[in-house]
Amino acid sequence: METNKVIIIGGGLAGLTAAIHLSKIGVQVTVLEKNTFPRHKVCGEYVSNEVLPYLKWLDVDVSQLKPTAISKIIFSTTKGKIVRGNLPLGGFGVSRYALDEFLYQKALVNGCTFIHESADNISFSKDTFSVSTAEGQTINANFVIGAFGKRSNIDLKMHRNFIEHKSPWLAVKAHYEGDFPDDTVGLHNFKGGYCGISKVEGNRINVCYLADYKTFKNYKNIEDYQKEVVSKNPNLKRIFEQSRPVFDKPLTISQISFDKKEAVENHILMVGDSVGMIHPLCGNGMAMAIHSAKIASELLGQYFAGTIKSRSQLEAQYTATWNHNFNRRLGVGRLLAKILGKANLTENLMRLLAMFPSLLPKIITKTHGKTILLNT
Repeated sequence: METNKVIIIGGGLAGLTAAIHLSKIGVQVTVLEKNTFPRHKVCGEYVSNEVLPYLKWLDVDVSQLKPTAISKIIFSTTKGKIVRGNLPLGGFGVSRYALDEFLYQKALVNGCTFIHESADNISFSKDTFSVSTAEGQTINANFVIGAFGKRSNIDLKMHRNFIEHKSPWLAVKAHYEGDFPDDTVGLHNFKGGYCGISKVEGNRINVCYLADYKTFKNYKNIEDYQKEVVSKNPNLKRIFEQSRPVFDKPLTISQISFDKKEAVENHILMVGDSVGMIHPLCGNGMAMAIHSAKIASELLGQYFAGTIKSRSQLEAQYTATWNHNFNRRLGVGRLLAKILGKANLTENLMRLLAMFPSLLPKIITKTHGKTILLNT
C-alpha cells in the first residue's frame, strides 16, 4: 500500500492552509474532509491583517472575495454603554462559506488530493500512521496533521483530556441584511455571553455569539433566547429588530471547550481549534488557525529537507513554537472572558476604558500577534 507523506484530517481553515503551504513547497498532501464545499460554519468571520503577508506568499489573494476592511471596534456592556476604539493592525471580514471554498479550489490547483470521508481511527506503528475511514478505506502516511476542529469523534477515540469534561458554552451564528458600518467590528456583552458583529462580503452582517448553556436551556428556542436575554443589550436589540435574517435558521455548535490542549498528541501535529481555541471575544481565532498551519507546514518542510533530523525534534520544535506564539494570547483571552462574565467587573473595566481610551488598543494587542514573518 502506498504511503503518503502527509495526511491532513479536516478541511477547515487550518487544514486547507496547511495543504496549500505543503503543496507549494513540493510535499505530497492528502486531505480527509467529510463535508463538501462550500459550506457555512459557526465562526466570527473576522481575520486580523497579521496574516496578509503569509497569504500573499501562499498566492492566496483574498481581495478577490471582496472582503470588508475593518479598522474600528465598538465594545458595549449588557446595559448598552459603549466604548469605541481603533484596531491596531485592523483586519477584514469574509465568510467561511466564501473563504473555505476559495482555499479548497487553491489546494486543488496545487495538486492536493481530497477524500470526502470521515476519519474513524488513527494508529501509529513503526514510524507510520494508518488512518481508517468510516467508509472502510485505509490510508498510510509518514505524518498526520490534526485539523479536526473544535470537537470531533477522533478526539473521543484518542481520549484527549479536554473531551472528558463538559463545557458550558454554546455558539450561535447567522447572517443578516441590514445597516451596520463596513469598517467596524462590534463586541457586545449580554448576561451569560457576548456577541461579535461585523460585515462580510456581499454587504451581509455576521452575528455570532457565545452563550452560557445553563442560561440558554431555560428557553424553548434560539428566537426566545435572543429576545429575552441577548436583546437586553440595546445595541443587539437594535440589530435584531432592524435586520432581516438570511439563513432559514441560525447555525449552532455546543460543548465548545477553551481548556488547554496539547500541540502534539500520539505524534499528530495539531493545528487550528484542535490545539487551542481563543475566546471569540478576542477576534483572533481565524488568524491563529492560519498561523498554526504555517508553523506546522514550515517545520515539516524542514524535516523533509533534512534540516530537522528526527520526528522527536520536529514535535518538540512545533510544541515550543506554538506555545511561544499563542500561550500568552490564550491566557489573556481566558482572563477577559472571566471579566466579561461578571457584570460588576465589566462595568469597572468600561469606566476605566472611558477614562483612558488608549487602553483598549493595548488590550486588543495582547490577544493578537504581530505581522507574521516568513521563514520559508
